[in-house]
Amino acid sequence: MLKHKNDEIILILTFLLLVSNLFWLMSQKKVKECKTTSSGKKNVQIFLLAGQSNMAGRGGVIRKIVGGNVTKVWNGFVPKECKPNRKIIRFNVAQIWEEAHEPLNYGIDCLASCGLGPGMAFANEILKKDTNFGVIGLVPCARGGTSLYKWIRGSYAYDELVKRAKFSEKDGGIIRGLLWYHGESDVKGGNGFKDYKINLEKFIHDLRSDLNSPNLPILQVVLPYPKKPFKGPYIEEVRAAQLAINISNVIKIDAKGLEIGPDGIHLTTTAQVQLGHMFADAFFSLNNFTSSNTYKFL
Repeated sequence: MLKHKNDEIILILTFLLLVSNLFWLMSQKKVKECKTTSSGKKNVQIFLLAGQSNMAGRGGVIRKIVGGNVTKVWNGFVPKECKPNRKIIRFNVAQIWEEAHEPLNYGIDCLASCGLGPGMAFANEILKKDTNFGVIGLVPCARGGTSLYKWIRGSYAYDELVKRAKFSEKDGGIIRGLLWYHGESDVKGGNGFKDYKINLEKFIHDLRSDLNSPNLPILQVVLPYPKKPFKGPYIEEVRAAQLAINISNVIKIDAKGLEIGPDGIHLTTTAQVQLGHMFADAFFSLNNFTSSNTYKFL
């Protein structure tokens, strides 16, 4: 028998979340049709989405009291820029392509607390700008609360990113780029900020090597300034490290000025949509790209 009623409530909530996750995975529409090449392979334009909780998506996540306990849940609001599209598919936690919809990172590192990220807005904007772009395959791999040290080669987060990336290609398609939003943990403290630039450069080189894609485009977010109550004493050091990255086909996207929610660190739904559009603009700039380019919110 459980000694405390709160323990019972937490156990029940955990069970319900696990059950809802199972039903969510079972209920998704599988991709029935996708154009194939002459070799019979699917022709999917694949994008990897990795980093921390802002890439996983916390847009629209609110605090709610359930059974006397405070929990975080998504409010369910999906703006038109993030609506499903038959040309956008998602590589789910079971490594199966399915119709993509919000919350995109569901099951990867979060359940009820998953909200909107930039992925769907990015994909819809790509298709809006180029109606002949083809089917977009999104591969969510973000994990909240992970310092950059947890993304080094051999770590769980890194190895899962590589594994999911390779599996997503096995039936055809090509990886067109990585959308990367990271740094929130390293601005808080510890020693991560000291070697952030060196470790980020190593991450980029290792990933390109392991995916056998030496020129893989990396669309890298430069952190916005947090606000209270979030404490990020090393924000200047991490931003400077991110801005100093000078590697071919790495485009920096400065999120400074995007709206931040009441927790002081996570982007709002509106800001996530804006960021998705910034990602799309950055991707289409690749033909006219120089390593000094930094996209900013205007």
